[in-house]
Amino acid sequence: MTDKKQIKKEQIMQCALELFATKGFYSTTIPDIASSVKMSVGNMYNYFKSKDILAKEIIKYISKYLGHKLREINEQDVSTKEKTKRIVEIYFKTASLKPEMIDYFLRIYLSNREVFSQGCEGMLCVNEFVTEIMIYFEEGVKKGDLREQDFFSAFGLFMGYLGGMVFLKGENILPKELNNYVDDISFNIYKALSV
Repeated sequence: MTDKKQIKKEQIMQCALELFATKGFYSTTIPDIASSVKMSVGNMYNYFKSKDILAKEIIKYISKYLGHKLREINEQDVSTKEKTKRIVEIYFKTASLKPEMIDYFLRIYLSNREVFSQGCEGMLCVNEFVTEIMIYFEEGVKKGDLREQDFFSAFGLFMGYLGGMVFLKGENILPKELNNYVDDISFNIYKALSV
């Protein structure tokens, strides 16, 4: 794919992301997306054959984006406790700077599983993000910092904290910005997962 076509594809995904986050998945149409990108509906279909395919590409794009950020943290020579804090920081930073990404994951991907049932079974479409969380856990256990435990219970705890805080922020319930909670949340997560 040419760079120009890839840039256009990413523009379409970004516009769709914002529309899905504000209008909802089912209320957003391909013509809505085409209009927001200032292109014809016919041309849109040259990039994405259907809204479901676009939805799957967006979740893969988000997973790749977050996975890359977490890989950078996993490659750093710091303690598991510090990695925990940096993962929380990057998740909260993404939620603040690119709220549509996290909102899409929480409200579209997790709430509309029927859209993602074909081709995104299990955690297939979020594997880059999940793999980096898995590496974080495995390395933490190897170092003797984290308890050996079922991956899904540890992942659920980690993501429950992060998703819960982002949800509360999105609902305007938190009295402070997300970055003010990094220390407490990372301490709580580390304490819950540690030996």
